[in-house]
Amino acid sequence: MDFHGIDLNLLAAFDALMDERNVTRAAVRMGVSQPAMSAALSRLRTLFADPLFLRSAEGLLPTQRARDLAGPIAQALRQIEAAVVPRPQFDAATAAFSFNLGLYDYPALVLLPALAEALRRQAPGASLNVHAFSARDSAVDLLDAGTIDAAVGVPPTLADGRILTRPLLQDEFVTIVRQGHPAARQGLDLDAYLALSHVLVSPEGDRHGLVDEALARLGQRRHLAVTLPQLFAAPALVARTDMAATLLRRVALHGTEPLQLQVLAPPVALAPIVFHLVWHRRTDGHPAQQWLRGLLASLAAEL
Repeated sequence: MDFHGIDLNLLAAFDALMDERNVTRAAVRMGVSQPAMSAALSRLRTLFADPLFLRSAEGLLPTQRARDLAGPIAQALRQIEAAVVPRPQFDAATAAFSFNLGLYDYPALVLLPALAEALRRQAPGASLNVHAFSARDSAVDLLDAGTIDAAVGVPPTLADGRILTRPLLQDEFVTIVRQGHPAARQGLDLDAYLALSHVLVSPEGDRHGLVDEALARLGQRRHLAVTLPQLFAAPALVARTDMAATLLRRVALHGTEPLQLQVLAPPVALAPIVFHLVWHRRTDGHPAQQWLRGLLASLAAEL
């Protein structure tokens, strides 16, 4: 077999640089010195006749050539690893491990209680550390830094070959008003909806949400009275005022009974929101994390 003089360790160095976007961290991961990793990067640039990684304030930015190479090289390395390195069996019932999970408020409400109970029953030696994030691309930063092992949220805009995602669960929008609100008695058509004052839940602080985009396509605008970063403050606020909020059904139902809210269909077409499981390619083959990702998928499927 002729690899034309290619040192397979160079491909492993490329994979580490693609994941870490930092020469020093890639060197630590490879167990070599920082000068040795810099030399490997120089050899890679010669081998592929491309700069591969450009320095920036955010770290090493891969060129298009590097992005094209990332998937095939990672897949080849994983296949070699599977062939020559015996993988230990993972037994959740006896293993002791810790898992760091990034969660939006919504999946924390929907998945966290079931996940905690499933871990208690199936993996008593496991511990779970939950990290909050709100901006959708913050999950990528947390994954790159190794702060979290996986996240559940809307898919990031910055994902590339090093960030893996899969759809996990979805929910639809409903509109809530307090019980006894005139809009609930008279029916919530578009004119009645636009006549109301509205609460917008916006974790990133925008004053223009998906509802506003849908209304703009109809040439309409609504009056936003309050913009909130906290998802679960909205139902309590609506219950004490004549304002309305359009949010996900499970959030609305969570507060409907104790807060005496009425759930209505929005008078504008809104696509469901799909939440994704997001993880880093460097942990894709880790047995414990594979098991936990499978557990999250099975719990979400039960919903």
